[in-house]
Amino acid sequence: MGLTVGEVGVFEAARGRLGAIAYRMLGSAAEAEDVVQETWLRWAGAKRERVEVPEAWLTKVLTNLCLNQLASARARRETYVGQWLPEPLLAGDPMLGPLETAEQRESVSIAVLTLMERLTPNERAVYVLREAFDYSHREIAEILELSEAASQQIFHRAKKHVADGKARTAVDAATARRIVEEFLAAAMSGQTEPLVKLLTGDVVAIGDGGGKVPARASAFVGVKAVAAFLRGLFKPAAVKRAYVGGSPDMYAGVANGEPSIVVVVGGTVVGIMHLEVTADGITAVHTAVNPDKLERATAHWNATEHEAPLISQW
Repeated sequence: MGLTVGEVGVFEAARGRLGAIAYRMLGSAAEAEDVVQETWLRWAGAKRERVEVPEAWLTKVLTNLCLNQLASARARRETYVGQWLPEPLLAGDPMLGPLETAEQRESVSIAVLTLMERLTPNERAVYVLREAFDYSHREIAEILELSEAASQQIFHRAKKHVADGKARTAVDAATARRIVEEFLAAAMSGQTEPLVKLLTGDVVAIGDGGGKVPARASAFVGVKAVAAFLRGLFKPAAVKRAYVGGSPDMYAGVANGEPSIVVVVGGTVVGIMHLEVTADGITAVHTAVNPDKLERATAHWNATEHEAPLISQW
């Protein structure tokens, strides 16, 4: 039996929330889209007259699909070439979901999404549902088919694993632009000293090329190593321009709630560099250059307006 207009509407009303849950659980917008589509197919094939609370039913189906996906994702991570980073999402992407509270913003930061890789699938599910979407432990217990007490214990354990003790600075577009301008001026100066002033002593720099774009297989750690790396990275060179297909434009943006440099060549986003900012300075630089993880960002970039690039003809 086909779906009624109302039943289609029920799913469409939940689609955004389902996608945001899946993205936080999987760290991949592409995988999140697949899981949401599979949830739709399950909804279309279900005996919907027996579903008392459609929202709860859809969340349970989606969450369990994500748990299955995480099991296979863990195996894929083990064979991933180089460092793995979550797929970046630019500000305004609906898959980022609600960002009203500090907890919701934290849950999509690159740092927290990366730290969640340490969690078991159940820990990740409980953490996302409770921290980012404020589901009660009773609701989570029903979704995951465990006791409320177990849900509470899992949540506290997950939160302890994810906490890294760094209070990140929330930014709006204007603040992000100011931070990126200062960072780019330092990086393009050709000297390490201006960069050292912006970075914390324990700063780390991680790049994700997925084996498709050159990226160091291990992180740079410490202010001197990271500053030297960034100085070399931003030094213009013909071979770099040839590799990315032209002279890139560098824009100030916000991705996953963090000040970011969006690198664009001919309408294609070829890199997103996140700057994790604390009161003490920039404590992490995460750079996504794997083209498979930039397709959604490119589509979003081309569908939205943005200011002039900070750097062009690099």
